Amino acid sequence: MHLKAGARLPSEPTLAAQYKVSTPTLRNALALLQAEGLIEKIHGKGNFVRHPLRRLTYTGGRLTPDAELHVTIRTTNLRASGDLIPLLEVPSATPLTEFLYLTHQRESPHSLARIYVPQDLTSVELPWCRPGWAETRETVTARLPTPEEASTLRISATLAVLAITRVSSTTTGRVVEAARLVLPGDRANALFITHHAIEEGRTEG
Repeated sequence: MHLKAGARLPSEPTLAAQYKVSTPTLRNALALLQAEGLIEKIHGKGNFVRHPLRRLTYTGGRLTPDAELHVTIRTTNLRASGDLIPLLEVPSATPLTEFLYLTHQRESPHSLARIYVPQDLTSVELPWCRPGWAETRETVTARLPTPEEASTLRISATLAVLAITRVSSTTTGRVVEAARLVLPGDRANALFITHHAIEEGRTEG
């Protein structure tokens, strides 16, 4: 069977009959193809052949720009609760704005980011880069996606993701942004660069 990118696969009963396998065996095979990024399952529509995915590099607090990707942004006002309180170092119920960034390659979701900013700091600018930041701390974890992440990104629940928590603060120590990024492991790398300071006036004895 030869299918082009974007084509819909036959139904599971049809495929099971065609390849003379049981339904559980077929579903395991489809799950493996989905985990490898070769197909995607769209709820209520079926399985589709994926377009070749772009592998991007996350460095310096952002993904490398790519003309093939486009971003949709949704904003929501909410109150600080749960682990957002220690992340942002704010009292419970502090008004926040959540920026939900969903990056797409063609029609396929590519990556997901949720950025939280105290409302008294929110401006018309998007909070990717603000002047006056003194420190940005990033924690990177490899884990399995949550059911919501797997559904939003149309990935297998068995595909590992890079989960990045980024917290930025000013020279006064105030946290101005907390971001949570989810990058599926089949399409993203993380690059970290360390600049070592060289002491002046040091002599060799």
